[in-house]
Amino acid sequence: MNLLGSTTYESALLVLKIAFLVLLYLFVWRVVRTAGRDMRLPQESFILRPGALAGGAIGQAIESGRLVVVHSAVLDEGTEYTLDSSAVTIGRASQNTVSIDGDEFASARHARIEPRRDGVWVSDAGSTNGTYVNGVRLDRPRKLVNGDVVRAGETELRYEE
Repeated sequence: MNLLGSTTYESALLVLKIAFLVLLYLFVWRVVRTAGRDMRLPQESFILRPGALAGGAIGQAIESGRLVVVHSAVLDEGTEYTLDSSAVTIGRASQNTVSIDGDEFASARHARIEPRRDGVWVSDAGSTNGTYVNGVRLDRPRKLVNGDVVRAGETELRYEE
């Protein structure tokens, strides 16, 4: 009886080993087959045409416009800042696109104006005195429309398309 029990035990282990090897070979075969199929399919190029990032999706341009100084203690009225695909920052620090150094009510990084595919958006950059659009303080990003006046500190900029 002891001989029969050990034979059954060894047979069960042998069957489990064979089943494991069959499953392992099926797994490897499936991985190789999938990789081979992926290699035969045409792949999209990861090389972008010049200006593809600046223009957004292919064939879809990012809306732009300009900011015109309406009132400022430190900037000349009528000065224009052209909006392109990059964000425009407003504040007292010199690294801002619109530097309003000397405006006592502006923060170092006051506001951010960002052209996107769906329009031009303005958001407060954590300023102390807040950023205003048409006299209303921003509490979240807002899409600008033609003629909106953005106030950062004592500087007012009009958005024009």
